[in-house]
Amino acid sequence: MALVHSCAQRFRGRGIEYDDLFQAGCLGLIKAAENFEESRGLRFSTYAVFLILGEMKLLFRKGGTVTMSRALRELSVKAARERDKFLQREGRQPSIGELAEILGVEPEQAAQALEASQPALSLTDSGEDGGGQTDVAVDSGEDAALERLSLRQAVQELAPRDRNIVYLRYCKSSTQTETARRLGMTQVQVSRREKVILQQLRLKLAE
Repeated sequence: MALVHSCAQRFRGRGIEYDDLFQAGCLGLIKAAENFEESRGLRFSTYAVFLILGEMKLLFRKGGTVTMSRALRELSVKAARERDKFLQREGRQPSIGELAEILGVEPEQAAQALEASQPALSLTDSGEDGGGQTDVAVDSGEDAALERLSLRQAVQELAPRDRNIVYLRYCKSSTQTETARRLGMTQVQVSRREKVILQQLRLKLAE
């Protein structure tokens, strides 16, 4: 229950009553208890926070109470477009610093733009015409844990060979040539497949 209260505090004062947030969080906690699989090697608290926050953010999506400034919305669209171009060109996601340089903004602004492009955000706009300041939650350890959990789940859904490519390239830091030799592929095949895998993961995480 302390996890529910901790998560609810993150959204206090953002347009939804605390009791409603708490009730949604309890539903997420129940779902976590019913579906948790210890064999996956995750801590229950990590898995529970993922579902608790998901239920709370669902309230914002249903209620339509979360808005963002016009400037941030436009920068978010541009950031997503430039990120896709970079991914196609380099075969990997750009870092926040790289994206900020491409956009000509500060790294903090680039990070906010990427966060704004995600489907479940908690933002408030103080201006009547959409031009006010935007309140963006500060990253926390929970956010990083959620990202790792989401990525791990997305990787688990890949085909076995694709999971091996990810493991060798990003866990073992193997070169494409070394990975190709281990998997009986050519370097060109690994390079092409890796680009496809990264695109698939990006789409899964966006969902």
